[in-house]
Amino acid sequence: MTVTRLIAGRYRLTEKIGHGGMGQVWAGQDERLHRPVAVKLLRPEHLLPGGTGSGGERARQGDELRRRFLRECRVTAALDHPGLVTVFDAGEDAGELYLVMQRIPGVSLADLIAEDAPFPIERAAAVAAQLCTALAAVHAIPVVHRDLKPSNVMVREDGRTVLLDLGIATALDTETTRLTLTGVPVGSPSYMAPEQALAATTDPRSDLYALGCLLHEMLAGEEPFRAPTALGVLRRHVDEPPVPLRELRPEVPQPLERLVLDLLAKQPADRPADAQTVYARLLPLLPPAERAPQPRYAPLPDPARPYRFPHQPQPSAVVAAVAAPAPAVRSEPRPFLLPPAPSAPPVVPAGPDLGAECARLSDLVDAGRHPEVLGLAARLLPRAEAGLGDAAPLVRTIRTIYARTLLHEGHLRQALPEYRRLAATADGGPHGPQGLDHRYRAAICLDRLGHGPEALAEYRALLAAHTARLESGLDTDPERSHDLRERIGLHLAAAGDPQNAWQWLLPLLLDRERRDGPHHPAVRRLRQSLATLTPASTPWPPAHP
Repeated sequence: MTVTRLIAGRYRLTEKIGHGGMGQVWAGQDERLHRPVAVKLLRPEHLLPGGTGSGGERARQGDELRRRFLRECRVTAALDHPGLVTVFDAGEDAGELYLVMQRIPGVSLADLIAEDAPFPIERAAAVAAQLCTALAAVHAIPVVHRDLKPSNVMVREDGRTVLLDLGIATALDTETTRLTLTGVPVGSPSYMAPEQALAATTDPRSDLYALGCLLHEMLAGEEPFRAPTALGVLRRHVDEPPVPLRELRPEVPQPLERLVLDLLAKQPADRPADAQTVYARLLPLLPPAERAPQPRYAPLPDPARPYRFPHQPQPSAVVAAVAAPAPAVRSEPRPFLLPPAPSAPPVVPAGPDLGAECARLSDLVDAGRHPEVLGLAARLLPRAEAGLGDAAPLVRTIRTIYARTLLHEGHLRQALPEYRRLAATADGGPHGPQGLDHRYRAAICLDRLGHGPEALAEYRALLAAHTARLESGLDTDPERSHDLRERIGLHLAAAGDPQNAWQWLLPLLLDRERRDGPHHPAVRRLRQSLATLTPASTPWPPAHP
C-alpha cells in the first residue's frame, strides 16, 4: 500500500527503509524541490527513561528532549563533508520529531561485505581511509558517532563511502544532548568498544575501535568477536584479545595487522590518538592514481576507485568506445583532512619551477604529509620572498601553510615569528580580520611556551579589538570573543587570582548559557571551571532547567 503521509506539509513518505530502538527511517520525496530524501521519525515518549514520574514531569522532560533534539540537529547540520550525509531540515510533526536528510544511492557496506568479503587489501584500506576523513570531521565538533557499523556506511556507485546516522551521536560532554534510554548503551554489540559496552564514557577512540572491527570484518570475512548472544559478544569485546589477522589470512600486510590490533586495544589510551593518525598509517596501503581513463562502473562499487581515478569524469558509452589515452594524473591525491590553505590570486612565479613546487606543496598538505610540508615550505619561502616581496599573496599563502603546520606539529618557537610576520603583512594590518586571526595563533604559541604574562596581555588586546568589531557590526559571531574571555579567566585562576577569574568567567557562563543553552559543552566546561574556584562552604547553584 502506498503511504501518503506528508511531513511538515512538504516531505511525502513513500517506503520504510529502516527501523530501530531510536525510531524509523523512511524514503520520501521533497515535494517542493522534487528530490529524494530520507526522513527519520522519533517519538519523544519512546526516548524518555521509564518510571512512574508524574504526567507534568514527563511533559517537562519531553519538552526538554525536543529542545535538545533540535539543538543536536543544528550541530549535525553544520557538518559539511563529502563523507557525511547532508541534513536538510528538522522539526516536529503530529507529535513526532523528524530529521530530513540526503538520501544516498548505492550499496550498504553490510551488503557489500555479504556479497564480496573478504575484500582485497586495497579495497578494505580505501573504505577505512574514507571513513577516517568523515570521522575526523565529526570528532572535530566534537561529536562521537557511537554506532559505526557496516549498515551505517553507504558505498556509492563511484566507490565513495558515506557515513550515515549521526542522529544518535552524542557530544563528548556526558551531560550534553543524549537521545538515549537511561542506562542502555547505544551501539551495535558486534562493533561496540569495551568502555561503551560497560556503559562508561565514550570518546572519539570508541569510534576508532568500531573502525577496527570493520577493518577486521572486511579483511577476514567475519567480525572479530562472535557469540550466540549479544551479551556473549559484549563479554568477548571486554575480556578477550582479537585473533591477529595474519593467522586468519596470511597475505595481510604486517603493518595493517598491527593497525587493526591497535584499534582493537581494550583501553582507549592504547589506541591511535585520532582519525588523522589512522589515516596516515593507511596511506601506504592505498592504490596510486592510474594514468588510464576511468572505466565503466562494475556491478559492485569499488571503494578503491576514488583513489585510482581521482576527479576523472564518469565515462559515457561513447567515450568508453573511442577513448584515447588520457594525460597523466598527479599521483596519490588524498581526501582532504587539514583546513584548506588561504586562496591567493595568480602571481608571476619568482623562479622557473616555483609554480610546480607550490602545486606540490598543496598536494603534500592534502595528503597530510606534515614533515614534507615543513621542508618544502621552508625552501620555498626565501625564493618566493626574493622574487615577490614579503607581502605578496603567494608568499603569505606559503607562510600560512608553514606556520599552520608548525603549530599543528608542536614547533611553537618556530611558528611564533611566522605568525607575527603574517599579522604584520596581512590585508588590513594587525587589526584587520586576517591580522587578528594570526595574532590569536601567535598568542596561543606564547601561552603554550609558558610566556603567561605576555600571552595574557595579547589576549586582552585581542578581546578589545574583537569587542570593538562586534559593537561596530563588522563581526556578528561572538565565538572568538567568548574564547578569549575564557582564556583570560583561566589565566587569572592559574596566576593565583581566583576572585578576578570568577568575575571574568561567571558573566561569560551566563552569556553562553543564554546563547547556547545549559547543555552546551562550553557551558559545562565553564561551570566546572567555576566550581574549582568556589570555596567548599559556598553552594554552587545547579544548572538552569
